[in-house]
Amino acid sequence: MTDALAHSGLVIVDKPAGMTSHDVVSRLRRYFRTKKVGHAGTLDPMATGVLVLGIERGTKFLAHMVASTKSYSATIRLGASTTTDDAEGEFRWGKAAAALSASAIEAEVATLTGQIMQKPAAVSAIKIAGKRAHELVREGKEVDIPARPVTIHSFETHDMRTEGDFLDLDVSVQCSSGTYIRSLARDMGEALGVGGHLTALRRTTVGPFALADASLLDDLAETPRLSLSLDEALTRSFSVAPVTEEEAVALAMGKWLEPRGLSGIHAAVAPNGQAIALIKEKGKRLATVFVARPSTL
Repeated sequence: MTDALAHSGLVIVDKPAGMTSHDVVSRLRRYFRTKKVGHAGTLDPMATGVLVLGIERGTKFLAHMVASTKSYSATIRLGASTTTDDAEGEFRWGKAAAALSASAIEAEVATLTGQIMQKPAAVSAIKIAGKRAHELVREGKEVDIPARPVTIHSFETHDMRTEGDFLDLDVSVQCSSGTYIRSLARDMGEALGVGGHLTALRRTTVGPFALADASLLDDLAETPRLSLSLDEALTRSFSVAPVTEEEAVALAMGKWLEPRGLSGIHAAVAPNGQAIALIKEKGKRLATVFVARPSTL
Protein backbone atom coordinates (compact mmCIF):
# COMPACT_ATOMS: atom_id res chain seq x y z
CA MET A 1 0.00 0.00 0.00
CA THR A 2 1.37 3.41 -1.01
CA ASP A 3 2.07 5.81 1.86
CA ALA A 4 0.09 9.03 1.29
CA LEU A 5 2.85 10.95 3.08
CA ALA A 6 5.76 9.43 1.16
CA HIS A 7 6.56 12.83 -0.40
CA SER A 8 5.89 14.91 2.73
CA GLY A 9 8.53 15.95 5.22
CA LEU A 10 11.41 18.35 5.76
CA VAL A 11 14.34 19.37 3.62
CA ILE A 12 17.28 20.89 5.48
CA VAL A 13 19.26 23.13 3.13
CA ASP A 14 22.74 24.56 3.62
CA LYS A 15 21.75 27.97 2.25
CA PRO A 16 24.42 29.69 0.16
CA ALA A 17 25.22 33.38 0.53
CA GLY A 18 23.45 35.83 -1.76
CA MET A 19 20.05 34.13 -1.72
CA THR A 20 16.96 35.04 0.27
CA SER A 21 15.07 32.32 2.10
CA HIS A 22 12.24 32.77 -0.42
CA ASP A 23 14.71 32.21 -3.27
CA VAL A 24 15.40 28.78 -1.74
CA VAL A 25 11.65 28.08 -1.51
CA SER A 26 11.29 28.92 -5.21
CA ARG A 27 14.12 26.55 -6.11
CA LEU A 28 12.62 23.68 -4.13
CA ARG A 29 9.21 24.23 -5.72
CA ARG A 30 10.87 23.57 -9.07
CA TYR A 31 13.03 20.68 -7.88
CA PHE A 32 10.17 18.85 -6.10
CA ARG A 33 7.53 19.94 -8.63
CA THR A 34 5.10 21.21 -6.01
CA LYS A 35 3.84 24.57 -4.83
CA LYS A 36 3.57 23.27 -1.26
CA VAL A 37 6.94 24.42 0.04
CA GLY A 38 7.53 26.70 3.03
CA HIS A 39 10.41 27.65 5.28
CA ALA A 40 10.94 28.29 8.99
CA GLY A 41 13.39 30.78 10.49
CA THR A 42 14.39 33.33 7.83
CA LEU A 43 18.09 33.72 7.00
CA ASP A 44 19.45 37.01 5.64
CA PRO A 45 20.87 36.90 2.09
CA MET A 46 24.40 37.34 3.48
CA ALA A 47 24.00 34.39 5.86
CA THR A 48 24.66 30.74 5.09
CA GLY A 49 23.78 27.50 6.83
CA VAL A 50 20.79 25.62 8.17
CA LEU A 51 17.44 26.54 6.63
CA VAL A 52 14.51 24.24 7.43
CA LEU A 53 11.87 23.81 4.72
CA GLY A 54 8.64 21.84 4.66
CA ILE A 55 7.46 19.88 1.62
CA GLU A 56 3.80 19.00 1.00
CA ARG A 57 2.20 18.22 4.41
CA GLY A 58 5.54 19.08 5.99
CA THR A 59 4.59 22.74 5.51
CA LYS A 60 1.78 22.26 8.05
CA PHE A 61 4.30 20.93 10.57
CA LEU A 62 6.52 24.04 10.42
CA ALA A 63 4.17 26.02 12.68
CA HIS A 64 4.62 23.35 15.39
CA MET A 65 8.34 22.72 14.89
CA VAL A 66 10.47 23.02 18.01
CA ALA A 67 13.31 25.46 17.39
CA SER A 68 13.75 27.14 20.76
CA THR A 69 17.55 27.16 20.44
CA LYS A 70 19.71 28.11 17.46
CA SER A 71 23.48 28.13 16.99
CA TYR A 72 25.67 30.33 14.82
CA SER A 73 29.27 30.97 13.88
CA ALA A 74 29.96 34.58 12.92
CA THR A 75 32.57 37.28 12.36
CA ILE A 76 32.06 40.60 14.13
CA ARG A 77 33.99 43.62 12.85
CA LEU A 78 34.68 46.29 15.45
CA GLY A 79 35.55 49.79 14.24
CA ALA A 80 32.53 50.61 12.07
CA SER A 81 28.76 50.49 12.30
CA THR A 82 26.37 50.24 9.35
CA THR A 83 22.73 51.03 8.63
CA THR A 84 21.85 47.31 8.57
CA ASP A 85 24.26 46.14 11.30
CA ASP A 86 25.95 43.91 8.72
CA ALA A 87 28.33 44.27 5.77
CA GLU A 88 25.49 44.95 3.30
CA GLY A 89 24.58 48.30 4.88
CA GLU A 90 25.99 51.80 4.44
CA PHE A 91 28.76 53.02 6.75
CA ARG A 92 27.44 55.15 9.64
CA TRP A 93 30.28 55.85 12.04
CA GLY A 94 33.34 54.21 13.53
CA LYS A 95 36.54 54.59 15.51
CA ALA A 96 39.82 52.70 15.36
CA ALA A 97 39.35 49.42 17.23
CA ALA A 98 42.63 47.59 16.61
CA ALA A 99 44.02 48.68 19.99
CA LEU A 100 41.13 47.23 22.01
CA SER A 101 42.32 44.75 24.61
CA ALA A 102 41.22 41.13 24.83
CA SER A 103 40.03 41.78 28.39
CA ALA A 104 37.75 44.62 27.22
CA ILE A 105 36.31 42.35 24.54
CA GLU A 106 35.70 39.45 26.91
CA ALA A 107 34.09 41.74 29.48
CA GLU A 108 31.56 42.86 26.87
CA VAL A 109 30.98 39.28 25.72
CA ALA A 110 30.13 38.42 29.33
CA THR A 111 27.71 41.36 29.51
CA LEU A 112 25.93 40.10 26.40
CA THR A 113 25.60 36.53 27.73
CA GLY A 114 22.58 35.18 29.62
CA GLN A 115 19.15 36.77 29.67
CA ILE A 116 19.38 40.20 28.04
CA MET A 117 17.12 42.82 26.50
CA GLN A 118 17.89 43.19 22.81
CA LYS A 119 16.66 45.71 20.27
CA PRO A 120 16.18 43.86 16.95
CA ALA A 121 17.92 45.15 13.83
CA ALA A 122 15.87 47.79 12.01
CA VAL A 123 16.31 45.88 8.76
CA SER A 124 14.47 42.75 9.87
CA ALA A 125 11.37 40.72 9.07
CA ILE A 126 9.54 41.93 12.17
CA LYS A 127 6.14 43.40 11.33
CA ILE A 128 5.21 46.94 12.37
CA ALA A 129 1.61 47.97 11.68
CA GLY A 130 1.31 45.15 9.17
CA LYS A 131 4.54 45.88 7.28
CA ARG A 132 7.97 44.27 7.54
CA ALA A 133 10.52 46.55 9.23
CA HIS A 134 12.95 46.21 6.31
CA GLU A 135 10.24 47.39 3.90
CA LEU A 136 9.67 50.53 5.98
CA VAL A 137 13.42 51.22 6.09
CA ARG A 138 13.64 50.93 2.29
CA GLU A 139 10.78 53.43 2.06
CA GLY A 140 12.95 55.87 4.00
CA LYS A 141 10.94 55.69 7.21
CA GLU A 142 12.41 55.69 10.70
CA VAL A 143 11.97 52.35 12.43
CA ASP A 144 12.22 51.93 16.18
CA ILE A 145 11.61 48.38 17.36
CA PRO A 146 11.31 48.02 21.16
CA ALA A 147 13.86 45.85 22.95
CA ARG A 148 12.70 42.35 23.82
CA PRO A 149 14.05 39.63 26.11
CA VAL A 150 16.32 36.99 24.54
CA THR A 151 18.64 34.39 26.02
CA ILE A 152 22.26 34.00 24.95
CA HIS A 153 23.13 30.52 26.23
CA SER A 154 26.77 30.81 25.17
CA PHE A 155 28.87 33.48 23.44
CA GLU A 156 32.48 32.52 22.77
CA THR A 157 35.34 34.29 21.01
CA HIS A 158 37.65 31.98 19.06
CA ASP A 159 39.98 34.38 17.24
CA MET A 160 40.84 38.09 17.20
CA ARG A 161 42.78 39.72 14.37
CA THR A 162 43.42 43.26 13.17
CA GLU A 163 42.52 44.46 9.68
CA GLY A 164 43.93 47.98 9.51
CA ASP A 165 42.01 49.97 12.13
CA PHE A 166 39.42 47.22 12.46
CA LEU A 167 39.36 44.32 14.89
CA ASP A 168 37.67 41.16 13.60
CA LEU A 169 36.31 38.59 16.03
CA ASP A 170 35.38 35.04 15.09
CA VAL A 171 32.64 33.97 17.51
CA SER A 172 30.11 31.23 18.13
CA VAL A 173 26.70 31.89 19.68
CA GLN A 174 24.00 29.59 21.00
CA CYS A 175 20.82 31.53 21.65
CA SER A 176 17.05 31.52 21.95
CA SER A 177 14.87 31.85 18.88
CA GLY A 178 14.30 35.51 18.02
CA THR A 179 17.86 36.60 18.77
CA TYR A 180 19.62 38.79 16.19
CA ILE A 181 23.36 38.13 15.89
CA ARG A 182 23.66 41.41 13.96
CA SER A 183 22.31 43.16 17.04
CA LEU A 184 24.98 41.53 19.22
CA ALA A 185 27.65 42.95 16.88
CA ARG A 186 25.99 46.38 16.95
CA ASP A 187 25.59 46.44 20.73
CA MET A 188 29.16 45.27 21.34
CA GLY A 189 30.50 48.00 19.07
CA GLU A 190 28.39 50.67 20.74
CA ALA A 191 29.38 49.58 24.26
CA LEU A 192 33.07 49.67 23.31
CA GLY A 193 32.63 53.08 21.68
CA VAL A 194 33.97 52.05 18.26
CA GLY A 195 30.97 50.77 16.30
CA GLY A 196 30.39 47.21 15.21
CA HIS A 197 28.71 45.11 12.54
CA LEU A 198 28.57 41.57 11.22
CA THR A 199 30.71 40.52 8.22
CA ALA A 200 29.89 36.78 8.17
CA LEU A 201 27.13 34.59 9.60
CA ARG A 202 26.56 30.85 9.39
CA ARG A 203 23.70 29.08 11.17
CA THR A 204 24.83 25.69 12.38
CA THR A 205 21.71 24.39 14.16
CA VAL A 206 17.97 25.08 14.34
CA GLY A 207 16.46 23.17 17.26
CA PRO A 208 17.24 19.47 16.65
CA PHE A 209 18.37 20.02 13.05
CA ALA A 210 22.02 20.61 12.15
CA LEU A 211 24.42 21.05 9.23
CA ALA A 212 24.92 17.28 9.24
CA ASP A 213 21.29 17.00 8.05
CA ALA A 214 21.68 19.64 5.35
CA SER A 215 21.94 19.27 1.57
CA LEU A 216 23.42 21.65 -0.97
CA LEU A 217 21.02 23.16 -3.50
CA ASP A 218 23.09 21.83 -6.40
CA ASP A 219 22.73 18.29 -5.04
CA LEU A 220 18.98 18.71 -4.61
CA ALA A 221 18.68 20.01 -8.16
CA GLU A 222 20.21 16.73 -9.34
CA THR A 223 18.45 14.44 -6.88
CA PRO A 224 15.48 15.98 -5.01
CA ARG A 225 15.07 14.14 -1.71
CA LEU A 226 13.66 14.71 1.75
CA SER A 227 16.11 15.15 4.62
CA LEU A 228 13.54 13.71 7.04
CA SER A 229 10.18 12.09 6.47
CA LEU A 230 7.27 13.62 8.38
CA ASP A 231 7.47 10.67 10.78
CA GLU A 232 11.16 11.36 11.43
CA ALA A 233 10.57 15.10 11.81
CA LEU A 234 7.90 14.61 14.50
CA THR A 235 9.84 12.01 16.47
CA ARG A 236 13.08 13.99 16.39
CA SER A 237 11.36 17.18 17.50
CA PHE A 238 9.20 15.72 20.30
CA SER A 239 9.23 12.96 22.88
CA VAL A 240 7.40 9.86 21.66
CA ALA A 241 4.10 8.62 23.15
CA PRO A 242 3.30 5.10 21.84
CA VAL A 243 -0.38 4.53 21.00
CA THR A 244 -2.35 1.41 20.04
CA GLU A 245 -3.80 0.86 16.58
CA GLU A 246 -7.25 1.79 17.88
CA GLU A 247 -5.94 4.98 19.49
CA ALA A 248 -4.08 5.85 16.27
CA VAL A 249 -7.33 5.56 14.29
CA ALA A 250 -9.09 7.83 16.79
CA LEU A 251 -6.32 10.44 16.67
CA ALA A 252 -6.31 10.37 12.86
CA MET A 253 -9.97 11.40 13.07
CA GLY A 254 -9.15 14.23 15.47
CA LYS A 255 -10.71 12.48 18.44
CA TRP A 256 -9.29 12.78 21.95
CA LEU A 257 -7.97 10.10 24.28
CA GLU A 258 -8.00 9.67 28.02
CA PRO A 259 -5.15 11.61 29.72
CA ARG A 260 -2.10 9.62 30.79
CA GLY A 261 -0.04 12.15 32.73
CA LEU A 262 1.98 13.57 29.83
CA SER A 263 3.71 16.93 30.21
CA GLY A 264 3.96 19.11 27.11
CA ILE A 265 3.57 18.08 23.48
CA HIS A 266 4.39 14.51 22.38
CA ALA A 267 4.47 12.68 19.06
CA ALA A 268 1.87 9.89 19.07
CA VAL A 269 3.42 6.91 17.29
CA ALA A 270 1.45 3.86 16.14
CA PRO A 271 2.73 0.26 16.43
CA ASN A 272 3.87 0.37 12.77
CA GLY A 273 6.19 3.30 13.57
CA GLN A 274 4.12 5.98 11.88
CA ALA A 275 3.76 9.32 13.70
CA ILE A 276 0.02 9.97 13.70
CA ALA A 277 -0.24 13.30 15.48
CA LEU A 278 1.17 15.74 17.98
CA ILE A 279 -0.80 15.44 21.21
CA LYS A 280 -1.09 17.43 24.42
CA GLU A 281 -3.13 17.04 27.57
CA LYS A 282 -5.78 19.70 28.02
CA GLY A 283 -7.70 19.22 31.24
CA LYS A 284 -9.30 15.79 31.12
CA ARG A 285 -8.47 15.22 27.47
CA LEU A 286 -5.42 14.08 25.56
CA ALA A 287 -6.09 16.11 22.42
CA THR A 288 -4.43 16.55 19.05
CA VAL A 289 -2.36 19.67 18.38
CA PHE A 290 -1.48 18.66 14.82
CA VAL A 291 -2.70 15.60 12.92
CA ALA A 292 0.11 14.42 10.64
CA ARG A 293 -1.89 11.53 9.18
CA PRO A 294 -5.56 12.55 9.07
CA SER A 295 -8.05 9.83 8.19
CA THR A 296 -9.09 11.86 5.14
CA LEU A 297 -5.74 11.28 3.40
